[in-house]
Amino acid sequence: MISGAAPKSASVVPAIRMDGIDKSFGAIRANRGASVEVMPGEIHALVGENGAGKSTLMRILGGLMKPDSGHVEVNGRDVTGWSTNEAIAAGIGIVHQHFMLVPTLSVAENLVLGAEPKTRGIVLDYKHAADDVRKLSNETGLVIAPERLISDLSVGEAQRVEILKVLFRGARILVLDEPTAVLSPPEVRELWTVLRRLRDKGDTIVLITHRLDEVVEISNTITVMRAGQTVARVKTSATTPAEIARLMVGREVSLSAGKRVQPSGRPTGPPDKGLEARSLIVMGSRGIRVIDGVSFTVRPGEIFGIAGVEGNGQTELIEALAGLRPVFAGEILIDGADITRRSVAQRHDAGLSHIPEDRQRRGLILEYTVANNLILGVQKHFSSRGIIDSTRVMENAMQEISSFDIRPPNPVLTARSLSGGNQQKVVVAREMGREFSVLLASQPTRGVDVGAIEFIHQQLLDARAQGKAILLVSAELNEVLALSDRVAVMYRGKFAVVMPAAEASEEVLGEYMIGTKKGNTA
Repeated sequence: MISGAAPKSASVVPAIRMDGIDKSFGAIRANRGASVEVMPGEIHALVGENGAGKSTLMRILGGLMKPDSGHVEVNGRDVTGWSTNEAIAAGIGIVHQHFMLVPTLSVAENLVLGAEPKTRGIVLDYKHAADDVRKLSNETGLVIAPERLISDLSVGEAQRVEILKVLFRGARILVLDEPTAVLSPPEVRELWTVLRRLRDKGDTIVLITHRLDEVVEISNTITVMRAGQTVARVKTSATTPAEIARLMVGREVSLSAGKRVQPSGRPTGPPDKGLEARSLIVMGSRGIRVIDGVSFTVRPGEIFGIAGVEGNGQTELIEALAGLRPVFAGEILIDGADITRRSVAQRHDAGLSHIPEDRQRRGLILEYTVANNLILGVQKHFSSRGIIDSTRVMENAMQEISSFDIRPPNPVLTARSLSGGNQQKVVVAREMGREFSVLLASQPTRGVDVGAIEFIHQQLLDARAQGKAILLVSAELNEVLALSDRVAVMYRGKFAVVMPAAEASEEVLGEYMIGTKKGNTA
């Protein structure tokens, strides 16, 4: 049922109109007669659970896929089945949830790729390109140095480049798929300023997000999808986050993110148990200390949360602890055993699990099946004399798919065929479904829907109750505050402060995050 739609003037033609869209991938029906209508000069939120069909609908709009049936109109023109090049030429710009940048090229080179400015003949004018990128970057507030290599950027910085790329190519209808999933609160506020500025000059924006507080703050209208269908279209001013969540999931949902849970209340474990880092120093790609003498402990039965603006060392810290980045100096201990020089596999054997911040680059092999991704790193436990027991692998997959509500519930699908949120569920299921004593949870709810956030939060709390030591890194301040017993802020490779979560707030942590306040790091 479509409800609460804003009345429209007969003279105003929708910027986007999609009616009766069907799209199937084999036995999977991603869209079931879905519809969406977006008026010019508005910010329209498209929301729904992971796998609800939102991204598929927008890929059809962008010419990346053709619908099995239905009609697509842009600015009143029937464009059903058009190509990607036609969509770009018409001013459609899609910022995908997973980055589509060339890591070996610079920011400027990525932005002009395919339309490189030339001085004469085939000579490329990268100085001109860099100047154009710098100008656009400053105009939008999405500041990034054009000469930097993509491979040297943090996740948040790479997201800025993706947004700049579509603006650089003249997009007037922007589709942003989870654009804030990797941004810090200040960066989100900067993005809202950019989007409002674009809206006010007549651009049209479709925002796909699971953050319902953002939906209410930034959008004018909302389309809600569930199981491939459009179930509601409402004016933002006429609804609430709780009502949006109910429409998305089909039941009442506890919006637990931001609601503090009680600390474990138990004494932390003995000093020779859990995770410990001693005077850890980690070097970056340019020979600079990205982790500069950090020391901390995470005891059994404790969640230790780390907040900070992207690019201040959180990524490198987790990678060093997980064995993905070498340690220049210092020690890492698990349950009293020094694992500083051990391999990733040896750290697994020592009791370490790791939910990486980038599921596609670090957490999955996209061409492998869901079943095979669910045993990555522990294949030896599913084999005999070097031969994988496929029956046990499938039994494990069906159990984890059911426990973590991975959709579609098909273990032989490739990980690439899943939505981003369901890919994340595969990683979380694998890392929390195995035996572990220490968990590194980096951005564990990035890109997942409200129902899945509720579930993952409960898994973390259950693991804490079972005596696991959990290091939580999240760009979501409310998540860090809600789940942690203690919280630290990373700033320029060091802990700016360590405090009980009960004494912290978003305002207090925000001051440490931008370096305007210094405090106790004991």
